[in-house]
Amino acid sequence: MATAEQLLDSDIAAPAEKPKYWETPMGKRVVIGGAIAATLAIVAALWLWTSAPDYKVLFSNYTDKDGGAITAALDQMGVKYKFSDSGSAILVPAERVNDIRLKMAAQGLPRAGNVGFELLDGEKLGTSQFVEQVNYQRSLEGELANSIQSLAAVSSARVHLALPKPSVFVRDQQKPTASVLLNLQPGRALDQSQVSAIVHLVASSVPELLPANVTVVDQNGTLLSDPASKGGKQLDPNQLKYVEALQQNIVKQVESLITPIVGQQNVRAEATAEIDFAQVDTAAEMYKPNSPPEPQAIRSQQTSESTGPGNGNPSGIPGALSNQPPGVATAPIEGAPANGQQGQPGAGAGPSRKDSTTNFEVDKTVRYEQKPMGGIKRLTVGVVVNYRRSIDPKTGKVVIKPLTAAEIAQINELVKQAMGYSQGRGDTLNVTNAPFDGVDKPEEKAPDWWKDPANLPLAKDIARYAFIAMVLAFLWFRFVRPLLKPAIKKFDEAVAIPPEPEPEEPEPEPEPDPLAEAELARQAEQEKQVHIYKSNMEMAKDLAKNDPRIVANVIKEWLGAE
Repeated sequence: MATAEQLLDSDIAAPAEKPKYWETPMGKRVVIGGAIAATLAIVAALWLWTSAPDYKVLFSNYTDKDGGAITAALDQMGVKYKFSDSGSAILVPAERVNDIRLKMAAQGLPRAGNVGFELLDGEKLGTSQFVEQVNYQRSLEGELANSIQSLAAVSSARVHLALPKPSVFVRDQQKPTASVLLNLQPGRALDQSQVSAIVHLVASSVPELLPANVTVVDQNGTLLSDPASKGGKQLDPNQLKYVEALQQNIVKQVESLITPIVGQQNVRAEATAEIDFAQVDTAAEMYKPNSPPEPQAIRSQQTSESTGPGNGNPSGIPGALSNQPPGVATAPIEGAPANGQQGQPGAGAGPSRKDSTTNFEVDKTVRYEQKPMGGIKRLTVGVVVNYRRSIDPKTGKVVIKPLTAAEIAQINELVKQAMGYSQGRGDTLNVTNAPFDGVDKPEEKAPDWWKDPANLPLAKDIARYAFIAMVLAFLWFRFVRPLLKPAIKKFDEAVAIPPEPEPEEPEPEPEPDPLAEAELARQAEQEKQVHIYKSNMEMAKDLAKNDPRIVANVIKEWLGAE
């Protein structure tokens, strides 16, 4: 057996095992720092992943030259950008789109747009009239194209104007015409009101250009400006909107009045309105005699009476036969002339004449009538009311039954009041009671919130943030916390307040030892001397610091005394 000395020698001779690097204090610090850095990096990566910037289109359909100039300007401004999948658009962060566009416009980018009236800024002295006219037409076309491109649905536009030369002869005068080619955004379309707005925009910008002479075509070759509407035979968009709004208002009034009686989703109504958009001005003058019971009022009366001498005016056939001197006057032998015989001219009394003219008052009515456009010519309304729906308490099944005749008549009268029914106008109304599809089926309950497709985006966001929280918790409890546990323990031990010792029972005092008491007295005396020495040294240091002149004099006296 080995002796104790041999074992002691073997223990002294055996070298101690060297600790690993991560077990040393420096290694632990390095590992803790690396874990913290890795955690921060993972958190930053997750944050960047969840808050990736949203890119929007800055410019699209640009030329290669403009694309190079735009990307160079973006690099100079330090703006991150990328290209779309097709390479036809430059994308930048959404929050900086407007700012970057303004800065690009200040630099004149993109340069391949339509040229406006700035083309006339470079006019030189001596330019011919033909060149001036061409430049003016190009400028006007460019300005119109830029104005049309401001519409959200229009990607680009081109305007062609045909401006005839003015002529002093009426037979040679021609009206200008215009053609507009639109390149619409993908998936966008223009309604008739927008097309009409473009047509009137172009027609109002060119003198003597009529809206009927403006043609609008899209990139697919579809004629957007309807030729039939240019002749004024169809309703314009405003009139169509008025008719549609009137019909919807009638339907809304009918349904809102009948719904409290039959319940929600149990009434359907449709209305058709015939509107008279003709504006009529009427002026009439009507004359009629006075009514028979009333006396006729005399407006004016004129009477003329005349009496002449015996010799009348010459009469007869003019000529030599009648232009003869009168014969010899003879008197009758006796008495008056026989019946049937006339006396000679001038023998009796002269003729008399009487004229009378009476003017009576006649009634006169003058009426001026102006009928405004938009009057209702005729209304047609159809209403469908659902059967009444109830649940049998015994079987629990759905039972449906039609409305009574009194209820139908009541609904009919209410609808007439709501629609403004007029029999003289020829309005028609039809109220029908019929079962709706699915009325006999039980009511379907709303789906649970976790089955509702509308909550799917919210569920995705919650799942994403929950995944991030789980990853952070796993990193904390699996790596960071075990590495920080020793440091936290030491910190807690350093900060912790030691507990108050519990009172112990007094032990019996030992018997006094004279040697021990002497030793304690000697140690107390030494500690007192050391304290006095330290206090003197502190006093000397303060004195030397505050008043070095006194200390210098004291040292000088010491040196002189020696």
